[in-house]
Amino acid sequence: QVQLVESGGGSVQAGGSLRLSCAASGGTFSRYSMGWFRQAPGKEREFVAAIAGNIYYGDPAKGRFTVSRDNAKNTVYLQMNSLKPEDTAVYYCAARGRSSYYVTAPGQTDFAFWGQGTQVTVSS
Repeated sequence: QVQLVESGGGSVQAGGSLRLSCAASGGTFSRYSMGWFRQAPGKEREFVAAIAGNIYYGDPAKGRFTVSRDNAKNTVYLQMNSLKPEDTAVYYCAARGRSSYYVTAPGQTDFAFWGQGTQVTVSS
């Protein structure tokens, strides 16, 4: 069983930056595909970024967000720059128990393990 704990959310003004972290425990982290999703109030959860055999970004992240991982720390990061009010959402970390190579955006069902989410609020 894999446990995921996100941190780093908060409130920031438009144009600011935040770095989210997701610490994993259980299993062999280096083998996992890791993803970030987000869900805004009243909207469906959407894909943000994934890091596995490659890095793949969803439309919300392209050009502004950077996903990375530190296998020695069992942690995946999401650096978010040039934040906009429409980035306001709960951000979730997700894990899949094997590596993947993404050529299209993965869906939620691609990931078996999820964190509890961390709130990001961007004010104008």
